Amino acid sequence: MTDMPVLTQRTASPVDQTSNGQAAGNEAALRPLPTEDALPRRLSDFATMGEALDYAAGGTRGFNFHDPRGTLTRPYPYSELRADAMACAYRLIAHGIKPQDRVALVAETGVEFAQLFFGVIYAGAWPVPLPLPTSFGGKESYIDQLSVQLKSCDPKILFFPAELEAMAGEAARLNSVEPLDYTSFIARDAAPCTLPQPDTNDIAYLQYSSGSTRFPHGVAVTHKALLSNLSAHSHGMKLEENDRCISWLPWYHDMGLVGCFLSPVANQVTVDYLKTEDFARRPLAWLDLISRNTGSSISYSPTFGYDICARRMSSQTRAEDRFDLSRWRIAGNGADMIRPDVMQNFVDAFADAGFSPSAFLPSYGLAETTLAVTIMPPGEGIVVELVEESELSGGKADENRPQRFRAIVNCGKPVKDMKVEIRAKDGAILAERQIGKVWTTGLSLMTGYFRDEESTADCMKDGWLDTGDMGYMSAGYLYIVGRAKDMIIINGKNHWPQDIEWAVEQLPGFKQGDIAAFSITTPAGEEAPAVLVHCRTSDATERAQLRDQIRDKVRAITGMNCVVELVPPRTLPRTSSGKLSRSKARKLYLEGEIVPYNIAA
Repeated sequence: MTDMPVLTQRTASPVDQTSNGQAAGNEAALRPLPTEDALPRRLSDFATMGEALDYAAGGTRGFNFHDPRGTLTRPYPYSELRADAMACAYRLIAHGIKPQDRVALVAETGVEFAQLFFGVIYAGAWPVPLPLPTSFGGKESYIDQLSVQLKSCDPKILFFPAELEAMAGEAARLNSVEPLDYTSFIARDAAPCTLPQPDTNDIAYLQYSSGSTRFPHGVAVTHKALLSNLSAHSHGMKLEENDRCISWLPWYHDMGLVGCFLSPVANQVTVDYLKTEDFARRPLAWLDLISRNTGSSISYSPTFGYDICARRMSSQTRAEDRFDLSRWRIAGNGADMIRPDVMQNFVDAFADAGFSPSAFLPSYGLAETTLAVTIMPPGEGIVVELVEESELSGGKADENRPQRFRAIVNCGKPVKDMKVEIRAKDGAILAERQIGKVWTTGLSLMTGYFRDEESTADCMKDGWLDTGDMGYMSAGYLYIVGRAKDMIIINGKNHWPQDIEWAVEQLPGFKQGDIAAFSITTPAGEEAPAVLVHCRTSDATERAQLRDQIRDKVRAITGMNCVVELVPPRTLPRTSSGKLSRSKARKLYLEGEIVPYNIAA
């Protein structure tokens, strides 16, 4: 393994701060909630999440919601959130909700979800955030996704935005769950009543991971585990008094829910929100919000968020003419494999707008640990090590083939109250720089999967969690190599799908998420890698040439022939957080639901 410097510091050009123009009419009077506050900051040192909101409500900070163009539409101070949440708790109890009941909520970024989420907590029940529909899959797919998660969590009520009544209401009725839209429920009278007093070891919420579709696992997180992880966030990021969060991440995914919704409350930080679907349509509005921030900015994104922003910058537009990213203190990165090339492209696109590469803060985590397991110390940026292909696949170098290296990103050090070990297949703890399964333990660990003892036992042993990821430790830092279940094993040799995907991406015209690699059994009964690729050309000759180019590229990487299937754009499935789902792509392909283009041999 070889150290390789990456994302070197570049000189930024200072620019004037972009003005925060408001819409005409009533919106002209709106003012964003402040960054700083006279309320003494407490770093998540509370027994329950309700207690955390009680404290935050004593200050002036809170949530700011913005429209697709970044115009402020609703300041929502924590004091108002608490009052609304208490009223929701009264309504829920009057409606028959009892402690430990599950209440499912379609997690739209807005005031309604926020107050009902905390209202469920104040009522002693368990909120269960569920996803919004995506742009792919259609109505039936969304109803099916909600149905399997409703069967898993067995809630009393499913709340949803009124405009989703046709789909969410149908999923609720199919599963004998009461359907209620946010607006009509919040309009009900709220008669005060006695609220239950939760214990720190009680369940705070159930969280479904982004890949939870056909076989969902409801992660049960206690108040103690949640607040331990939120405390770890604040200490790991070295939270400052003038920090302000900006987010477009969905509230049904752990990075959005825990990192950008619950953590700001428990650590008393003001947040500026864009809806996820608005970011997808106008990604640069995210950077506009960061530019307007008068404090120090904290904002997280998976790799694809940085990628899409870098791609949207026109060669005719100078970043410094529109953005001021000089106060972006922490540009967090997580939720998927971190791509050094993508991050470098982002630096190249926005360095002149004041963005510093040292702002990048890689991290690693998963819903089963509430969120964070490791965080890079602020200011260290992205650090990579070059690892030879044979080390990654667990074999020995082939003397007849040239060495090939992959850049593995440093994901930081274990956060406060968490430990990490790298273990071999037999459970033995491996030495530094040896690749194995990543195991973790600590205060942030889930109690288990809801009503699924078998799956819990499969991943938890003696208080430790098998994350399912492969990686290694180096000088106290964790490096993630890939998901163990995604490994393509053919003729006893291991191949990482992302190595194949990244190699194909180097061909002209492709971007991240256009390629899915996995193993299949051919009609001849042999194991082979299959590569599904989004194809944007309709010319038959060009398609045939493209298929042959991809075959040659994969053969150069793996030494084997592969099955190449060109598929229509937007065909490859993604998880609710936007990550490519290889397992679902493989399933849909084998079941004939992904139909490739017919190309003559």
